Amino acid sequence: MDRRQFLFTLAATVPALTLGGKVFAAPATSPRFLLVFLRGGYDANNLLVPYASDFYYESRPSIAVARPNPQDAGSARALDANWAMAPAVLKSMGPLWDRKQLAFIPFAGTDDLSRSHFETQDNIEAGEAGDARRYASGFMGRLSGVLRGVPPIAFTDALPLSFRGAGDVPNVSLKGNGNAAFDDHQSKILAGMYQGTPLQAQAADGLQLRQDVANDLKTEMTAASRGAVNARGFAQQGERMATLMRDRFRLGFVDVGGWDTHVNQGGAQGQLAGNLDNLSQGLAAFADALGEKEWNDTVVVVVSEFGRTFRENGNKGTDHGHGTTYWVLGGKVAGGRIAGRQVAINAGSLLQNRDYPVLNNYRDVLGGLMRRMYGLSETDLGTVFPGAKATDLHLV
Repeated sequence: MDRRQFLFTLAATVPALTLGGKVFAAPATSPRFLLVFLRGGYDANNLLVPYASDFYYESRPSIAVARPNPQDAGSARALDANWAMAPAVLKSMGPLWDRKQLAFIPFAGTDDLSRSHFETQDNIEAGEAGDARRYASGFMGRLSGVLRGVPPIAFTDALPLSFRGAGDVPNVSLKGNGNAAFDDHQSKILAGMYQGTPLQAQAADGLQLRQDVANDLKTEMTAASRGAVNARGFAQQGERMATLMRDRFRLGFVDVGGWDTHVNQGGAQGQLAGNLDNLSQGLAAFADALGEKEWNDTVVVVVSEFGRTFRENGNKGTDHGHGTTYWVLGGKVAGGRIAGRQVAINAGSLLQNRDYPVLNNYRDVLGGLMRRMYGLSETDLGTVFPGAKATDLHLV
């Protein structure tokens, strides 16, 4: 790049360099927490299939996932008398379910009824009650503040709203090839610009962090290619995230797009099934790369801004809905069950004759989970999720 473009890039990067040394040492006793945000509103009805409901099959003549049938590889796998797991995730998530390291929470979400991607995403990331918004503060940022000394990281192109207000939080995009943001020559130029200034140490630490991250990712990619083929997309990201969260970081955030399936969504196969397969492979790769010991000290929660309409639309897809299904995974998660409040699936139980109601508010569910994970006081919980009523689903 030319000098003008380079200096512009440096100026935009300076805030990310004030990281100090605190991000390098995570308390050995602190559990890991990773939030996976599915942007676009995924269709939970074709992940956690309500196979006992005839209404489900009446509502989805083109895209329903078949009832459990051992003779049909494209059918769902029964989890209990009412719910089944989609075949797209069976290979990756089935073993975690069998080990009771995976739970699902249907009828989950926010009180926001706008069905707007951006508004509902902001609602979740801010973590505020009702329509309150503090765009300078997100619930993961506030959690980082009350935990004091638990290193956070965002695996995103830019710092997400979730982590705003936390001070110095590194964000590392995993979409590239693992190269550092600056080569050695550029790093020396940047370090020289801060030589003898109050920011000299912070700039040096920030540059070193970027180099270390790039080296970690390159090492992982090289090792993984020996005799094996990596799954594409998020599966590869899962391994990279584990590389960084295994030793350095304890609070993580990553978002995955492509879930807005208005047209030709598919059922057991197709657009949504491919996304679910990719996601589940990434989650399994993350668990495997951490190793059993570290996985036992880790909790992963998968959320989305909302669910989809229960009935398929005229384009063999689904539209913006309300309630969705959250995933909770981890080595010590009390899984192998469907958690939270539920209702029978029929026309009468739909919200506005359209979609799942929200019976398990995300702030209450996450508040209860974090209280058990970290032993948070009521005051600290009130800071992270103001006005929430923490619900203990005994998942950890």
